[in-house]
Parts: sequence; C-alpha cells; structure tokens
Amino acid sequence: MYPYPMYAYPQQPSYPHPYCQYTNTPLYYFNHVPRYHQQCYAQPMQTDSRNDGGNRDSGPNPFVVNIEQATELNNTYRTVLWTGNHFQLTVMSINAGDDIGLEVHPTTDQFIRIEEGQGVVQMGDSKENLDFVRNVYEDYAIVIPAGKWHNLKNTGNKPLKVYVIYAPPEHPHGTVHKTKKDAMASS
Repeated sequence: MYPYPMYAYPQQPSYPHPYCQYTNTPLYYFNHVPRYHQQCYAQPMQTDSRNDGGNRDSGPNPFVVNIEQATELNNTYRTVLWTGNHFQLTVMSINAGDDIGLEVHPTTDQFIRIEEGQGVVQMGDSKENLDFVRNVYEDYAIVIPAGKWHNLKNTGNKPLKVYVIYAPPEHPHGTVHKTKKDAMASS
C-alpha cells in the first residue's frame, strides 16, 4: 500500500517553535500525514520572574518568531522583542477600556498590527486636532508617520493584542513594562 513502512519515513528537520519547548515541524509522517508534539501549541516555554512569556530582546542578533503567537500570548503592557540599529519590534497588551495614551514621536515612524481585539485610532497634527479617526479590528494595520499625535484605545471587552514596529527604535533595549502604570513611571 505504501512504498515504505511508517518507521522508514525519516524525521523531518525541526526548528524551535517560538513559544514551545518542542517543535513546529513534523516529527514524523504517518500515512503521509504529518504528526506534531501535541503540547506544542498548548504549553508556552518556561517563563521567568518577569512573567512575560520568556521574551528577551534578541537584537541585534538574527531573530525568527511566530509574531501572531508571540503577540497573542503576551500579557504585558509592553515587551521589546528585538532592537536593532534601525528599527524595533515590541508586543503590547492593552486592557479593555484602556488606551496607549496620547503621544507623538517626532522622528520615529510607527507600524501597529492588531492580532486580537478592537479599538479606535486617532491621529492629528496637534493633540487638540485629532482629525483622523478610524475603528480598527483584528488583522488591521495602522501606520503612524513621525510627528503625528496619536492614540489607540481598546473599545472591546478583552485585551487588545498588538505588535508594534518603531523605526528608528523608541524604547531602551530590553524594555519590559508589565502595566501601563509601569510604562508611565519610566517615561
């Protein structure tokens, strides 16, 4: 029926899964169907005392991550995943009814991708004139040019999970803010 018995199908090369102590590639094939570790998508890697999912700023070294999963598993207000010379990658979790807070980055462009939740984004040339207002949802991307005042508010009933790219970097290497209050205290 099959050209080789099941044990003859070689184990495929495996690469570390970003939040799994196992792998995200097949361990073996059975009847030509890939088989994975069952625990892979259910158990995050060991965490440390920061309770941030084990995230560490890996920049400026090469880095690969399942960004959707990293964003959805993040429970900190802000965690920097990677800082390079020209841009920075962070993940954020904004509580229901909360917001990032009105801010401007004079020389930094910003990209925000929503992985879970919904909100409203406001932008404008001054904090008194936020004339750009859009409702945003899961899978939406927001581009904020340098010098634009902006705010993103969670209008849903669960945490708003986003990842953010700053160019150039905005936060110190390795920044972790467990709460918005922590972020405001460090400003």
